[in-house]
Amino acid sequence: MRGLSLISELLLLASTALAAPSAGCGKTPTLKANNTITSGGKQRYFIVKLPDGYDNTKPYKLVFTFHALGGSGTQLAQGGISSAYWGIPSAANNSAIFISPNGQSAGSVGNMMGWGNRNGEDIRFVDDIMAALSGDLCFNTDLVFSTGFSYGGAISYALACARPKVFRAVAVMSSNPISGCDGGTEPIAYYHQQGTKDQALPYRGALPMRDKYVGLNGCKAVSPDPAPPAGGHVKIVYEGCNPKYPVTWIAFDGDHTPSPRDSGATSTFTMSEIWSFFSQFT
Repeated sequence: MRGLSLISELLLLASTALAAPSAGCGKTPTLKANNTITSGGKQRYFIVKLPDGYDNTKPYKLVFTFHALGGSGTQLAQGGISSAYWGIPSAANNSAIFISPNGQSAGSVGNMMGWGNRNGEDIRFVDDIMAALSGDLCFNTDLVFSTGFSYGGAISYALACARPKVFRAVAVMSSNPISGCDGGTEPIAYYHQQGTKDQALPYRGALPMRDKYVGLNGCKAVSPDPAPPAGGHVKIVYEGCNPKYPVTWIAFDGDHTPSPRDSGATSTFTMSEIWSFFSQFT
């Protein structure tokens, strides 16, 4: 029995050694749930959600979650328009740290908070958050992810373009490229779900986002795009991709929402699909 126990311990040590731990591993965290930092000469705010029983020697996954136009990090953390963080922490089962930043006034749309990313300032904000997290919390620097709905999906796409070496994968929900795409020449694992009846950020506006990474990741294009069944969704896991950079696309019969439900379903597929996409990376 001791031999089996020793083998288990060695396997655990080996898996930890294979991780790329942040500088914060082994340190007592000083960041709180609510945090303010200076970025680009402005005070910017973000929320940290640690897993239950946080262990500062365990390199967790790190997941950025970005709110929609008019939302906030607090709203997202509290489940203002959907379940908190779209329910993804439940699927993660305490295996990830979640970060929920605040956007800024989007100006042309009633001064509601969004991710206009003027001159790349929201990308720099994420860089500054990463710098603060890296020396304070324990996470696997090879397993950093981003997801967001609407404007939050747009900034996740912008991060895929601008920081493909920082983020392992992104998951975009119901979005168009309204936060820009500085770069966009390197592969990254990419997930996107979009409603075919989206009246806010149209379905056709999402197709070039998907097609960019189908191409960059070496995937085999699918033509024509299969349409979702009435009241349902269709999922494409692209074939031929570089194994490091899969692409998943879900088209659903619905409007602008982070939580689509198939007819007759009691819950959305968002939580399980996004976490399944992220958790394939180890």
